[in-house]
Amino acid sequence: MSEIACIDLFCGAGGLTHGLKLEGVNVVAGIDVEEACRHPFEANNEATFINGDVSKLSSEFVGGLFGDADVRILAGCAPCQPFSTYSHRYETAGTPRWGLLYHFSRLIRDTRPELVTMENVPSVAKHSVFSHFVEALQELGYHISQQIIDCTHYGLPQSRKRMVLLASKYEPIAIVAPTHSRATTVREAIGALPEIEHGASSEIDLLHTASRLSELNLERIRASRPGGTWRDWPEHLVAACHRRDTGRTFPGVYGRMVWDTPSPTLTTQFFGFGNGRFGHPEQDRALSLREGAILQGFPQTYSFVPKGQPVGFKGLGRMIGNAVPVTLGEVIGKSIRSHLDCVFGSVEEATTEERHSRVA
Repeated sequence: MSEIACIDLFCGAGGLTHGLKLEGVNVVAGIDVEEACRHPFEANNEATFINGDVSKLSSEFVGGLFGDADVRILAGCAPCQPFSTYSHRYETAGTPRWGLLYHFSRLIRDTRPELVTMENVPSVAKHSVFSHFVEALQELGYHISQQIIDCTHYGLPQSRKRMVLLASKYEPIAIVAPTHSRATTVREAIGALPEIEHGASSEIDLLHTASRLSELNLERIRASRPGGTWRDWPEHLVAACHRRDTGRTFPGVYGRMVWDTPSPTLTTQFFGFGNGRFGHPEQDRALSLREGAILQGFPQTYSFVPKGQPVGFKGLGRMIGNAVPVTLGEVIGKSIRSHLDCVFGSVEEATTEERHSRVA
């Protein structure tokens, strides 16, 4: 019998699961609507991938996945796009993705796991759906902790802040204190990878592939300096939209990263030079897919596509950019293990009766 069993809803490529497993949290299954996530999730995590829509999952099915584990953890990192500041002009409260937190809440209410965790963009806390989610947990008797985490304080080489919620039926729970007094830099993360040109791939790692630049964008990146903007370019290279008054206040595109700082927050378009500050610090290209994955905390050996299958920028860029950083998964895993050790002394050594008796 496994004493701890975790189910990862909206598991994607397995970033959260991988981090949890590195901290000794047993993830038994991941669920995601994207079938393409099956290979990276299963190949790297020794857990079952279920291709399914969380909004259509029955509570009986999810509860059955826990088996006879005494400590059940339900993790859910619903797609963050509806809650991002940028998307507010496109997404409304009636958009289906907004309702995913309500379905997460439904599954919690029906299965009553001992522990719950979710993460999302910080602005999620401004929305009523999140308030309702927290209220539902309170009504069910959970002790709740929520905190905005700066991932650089835990070793992620990327400027990324996330709202993390932990809830426990046992007793108050908290995120572990920061582990790093100094931020990990881009150089430390990807500086040792082989040099490649734009449009080329590494012979030893096909995921270390960079998108091809047009002649104009090649000229632009050669005119770019680390940490600079398109405002540094000769006038003939500046895009027409940036010459207009409405575009002069948007310098955060067509930029090179800086070696000795963390990277900017990765998006699903990180492999494109014109989509943000995703130019390599010194090579004339945008980030490769592997570099993006490493900046998201994935090990360099993490497999995203089966051997022999083509590497597609759009699909893999979305998969990597949308992933929960592995480092954040480790933070959550470490927090859960610390909490359980406080509750039981050692969860592995506690008897079934002790584990059940501590539930509120």
